[in-house]
Amino acid sequence: MGIKEEGEMYKSIDLFAGIGGIRLGFDQAFGNNIKTVFISEWDKKAVETYKANFNDNIDVVGDITKVDEKDIPDHDILLAGFPCQAFSLAGHKRGFEDARGTLFFDVARIIKKHKPKIVFCENVKNLVNHDGGRTFQTIKNILEGLGYVVFYKVLNSKNFGVPQNRERIYIVAFRKDIAPEKFIFPEKTDDTKVIKDIVEEGEVSSKYYLSTAYLASLKRHKERHASKGNGFGYEIRESNSVAGAIVCGGMGRERNLIIDERLTNFTPVTHIKGEVNRDYIRKMTPREWARLQGFPNDFELVVADTHLYKQFGNSVTVPVIRAIAEQIKKYLEKEKHESKKEKKYMGGLLLCGGDYDYR
Repeated sequence: MGIKEEGEMYKSIDLFAGIGGIRLGFDQAFGNNIKTVFISEWDKKAVETYKANFNDNIDVVGDITKVDEKDIPDHDILLAGFPCQAFSLAGHKRGFEDARGTLFFDVARIIKKHKPKIVFCENVKNLVNHDGGRTFQTIKNILEGLGYVVFYKVLNSKNFGVPQNRERIYIVAFRKDIAPEKFIFPEKTDDTKVIKDIVEEGEVSSKYYLSTAYLASLKRHKERHASKGNGFGYEIRESNSVAGAIVCGGMGRERNLIIDERLTNFTPVTHIKGEVNRDYIRKMTPREWARLQGFPNDFELVVADTHLYKQFGNSVTVPVIRAIAEQIKKYLEKEKHESKKEKKYMGGLLLCGGDYDYR
């Protein structure tokens, strides 16, 4: 890869792209100096959302395991939010024994072929502890063996302008020839946001309010678990507090219930058992989940709610990505500047060299 000229774009590829959260953070940080040249995502509904929000003239490729690395364009930045299910505390914790865990090796073969300047990965916090730390160490060893210097840190979304208590590990790997001695991850940018800052501006449909029958079943479920001494069950969040981590499965929605007393029409709009509850308890809407992940209000939601909850639960917190990407950009610009100085210096030596006779 040559030195970037002023104004030339960094080329990036977006693997396990989901709905484009990682890419969005990098696009915001790099502005006009980044161009996505390859996208891979197998979930068709996620692709629908992705395409509705990014105007690319390239196809989204499905199964990355079936793509020859030679067919992927050269790039400077590789983005990979490889699937959370393989390492999540909420999953089965099978790690590399899970078939999805091997997808990291597809990332590795692409890195080996193209040697991008930057490799950026996001994963669940538990990645560092999985299998006694061996899973993360394997990932780190692979990256180092491919010629990269690896930096990583666990950051919490609630410190970056969204009211969500979500800890994730962020991995930034620099190719050795441009790697800094240390990479400084961003500190907190804004830890003041609370749930009332992200709720819908107007009254929401009664379909988001729990039915009396479902609410009763949630209460029984929580009581059963409480009797066994564990804390599983639904949770109602105060409007001046932060949400728990939104997740794609299990009781992700039920652990982030809110009270919203603006409902005026209690007529059910979907088939429910019982009535709409009169305690004003409701699930957050997909738009509110989008805001918990820091997606802008003009991010288009074009698929059914069920898919949207899954998509935002599986996605990333955009402002965290942006803050890290801004740091990466600073390091790349510094490296570019120093490389230009070195070229100029070497050019000067060549001009001074000539065929002088020093005898």
